[in-house]
Amino acid sequence: MPSHTTCLRAAMEHAHHSLQSSKVKFGSHLNTIELATKEFNIDTKYVDLVIRFIGASDLARVHVIGMMNPCFRATLDDKVSYTSSIKLNTLSPVWDETWIVKTVPSTATLSVVVREVESGALVNNDIGMFKTTVSPGTKEVEIVGKRLGRSKGTFWLNIETSPSAQNSISLPYLFDGPIHYSRHDSPTMGVLTNLRDTRLYSTWKIYIKGVPQFFGDMVQRWNHDYKGAQAIFKGPTSIAVRSGIMAGHHMLYARTVSNDFGVITSADDVFKLLRGGLRRSSGDGSNAFENRIKPAVYTYVIAEEDNTFRFSETGAAFFVNFASKHALHSNCAESVVYGGEFHPRPEGGWENFSDCTDDSGVRWELVIDNDSGTYSPNPDLLPKIVQLLEHNFTGIDVVALAEDDPELKKSIDACREYALTKRGVKSTELEPHATEGEETLSDRVSALKKT
Repeated sequence: MPSHTTCLRAAMEHAHHSLQSSKVKFGSHLNTIELATKEFNIDTKYVDLVIRFIGASDLARVHVIGMMNPCFRATLDDKVSYTSSIKLNTLSPVWDETWIVKTVPSTATLSVVVREVESGALVNNDIGMFKTTVSPGTKEVEIVGKRLGRSKGTFWLNIETSPSAQNSISLPYLFDGPIHYSRHDSPTMGVLTNLRDTRLYSTWKIYIKGVPQFFGDMVQRWNHDYKGAQAIFKGPTSIAVRSGIMAGHHMLYARTVSNDFGVITSADDVFKLLRGGLRRSSGDGSNAFENRIKPAVYTYVIAEEDNTFRFSETGAAFFVNFASKHALHSNCAESVVYGGEFHPRPEGGWENFSDCTDDSGVRWELVIDNDSGTYSPNPDLLPKIVQLLEHNFTGIDVVALAEDDPELKKSIDACREYALTKRGVKSTELEPHATEGEETLSDRVSALKKT
């Protein structure tokens, strides 16, 4: 028969176990209540944030010797993200970059992963990370390693908050600028670039604002009646096709030390991205049209995953052997916000233009359409594209034309004719074309799969 002491100990252990179990259940209920509070806006305050990422110091080397090329990626509650520029050859980078996000819960968590970009590498190394609240003020935060939690350096940032002006929380975590862009050089750029336009090896990504306001939940799904789209999204062989396209996308849009970064504040900044890249020499070895707006057509998508405006020249050499230009830009997404082509033109059209007139003395237009077989965007939404671009690029003149509009064909033909007759562009470069001996993106993907 158990002693009185033994029974008492057993009763105490049972009570302790019950208490701990209650705590777990109670804590679980609290977590559920907290999630419900956030989900249904019960007593949640919303703020507008201006986050200034100042810089970091004493970053831990990924390799034993040498400097690093650090960048970072920040997220707010995994709802919206920001990716920085790359700083070269430093352990104490200064970014001084700003990120504005509206209608953010005051309880939100800011998470930042600091990474090192190796020269020529497509995969970045994580240095460390940190998390912090969005409470206002200047913050000095320790960067810690993901595995062992060791200190990897110090990060400085400043957060300004103000009560959200939004009366509704229908648009939470709303990115509001600045409008950052990055230019990415294709990894295939090399053997014959001295003979070809280097822009044919580049893609651009612009982080635009206002997509939820203008488009809401509307997306353009892949076109089930288009054979090119069927090859990507339908049937047993589509998996292999998608795999190749996604590998190509990763190469094109990888963060590398050769990337260009900047901020767009006006229409002039947009047209600066569309300058140059012609072979005609001015006689002194320089490019005679390097700083002129190029008569060229571009393929674009507005990606659903991050609301970025992604584009490249339609004749880009890396499109060779890919089933869809738009799918390559979208990373094989089954839907996009929108897509098509665009081209710059002087007011009055390229047919009425002369290189004797300086670009600064011309009013430039951006002609945009919905020409995408892969996604077949609804032409009725073109006015929203105009509003979106005007919202982002102050002072820009946008002309929207449906893909079947005769005026669109006339404008594109005039653009390409000017490129051929006045700027020395070869006809083969108006569509994806690889010169003999030139490595294409498809070649690079195939070689990667074999390794």
